[in-house]
Amino acid sequence: MNQVARRIGRTLALVLPVVLVLSGTLAVTYVPWSTPSGTRMLTTSAERATPENRPLAPHEVLRDRLVAELRQEDPGAALTSLQKELNRKPSLAEHCVSIAKALGRAAVEKYGAVRAHSYSRPVCDTSFAAGVAAAR
Repeated sequence: MNQVARRIGRTLALVLPVVLVLSGTLAVTYVPWSTPSGTRMLTTSAERATPENRPLAPHEVLRDRLVAELRQEDPGAALTSLQKELNRKPSLAEHCVSIAKALGRAAVEKYGAVRAHSYSRPVCDTSFAAGVAAAR
C-alpha cells in the first residue's frame, strides 16, 4: 500500500505542474486582450471617472472657483479664500490637500515656479508648495 501511494504521489508531482501550465496558457490565450476594431471598452472605474452629466461635488466647485480667483487676482487671495471656506465648512478639510495642490499648479502656470513659491502659506500644511513643486 505504501508503494502505491508513492507511485501516485510521483505521478501527481510530474503531471500536476504540466496541467497547471497548460491550463494557464489556455486561459491567457482565451482572454480577448484587444477589443474588436470600432468598439471601445471602458473599465468600471473609467465609467465613473468623469461622466459629463454628473454635477460637481462641493469640493470640486470650490477648487474651480479658487483657481479662477487665483487667475484673476493672485495665489495669496485664493489661499485666503480657501482658509475662510475651511473655517466656514470643516467638512471640506479632507479635500484641502488636493485643492491646495491644484492652486499651486495654477500659480506656476500664471507666475512661474519661483514667483509662485513665494506665495506659499501654511494652509493645508505644505500642499500648495507641493503643487508648485509638482508643476515644475
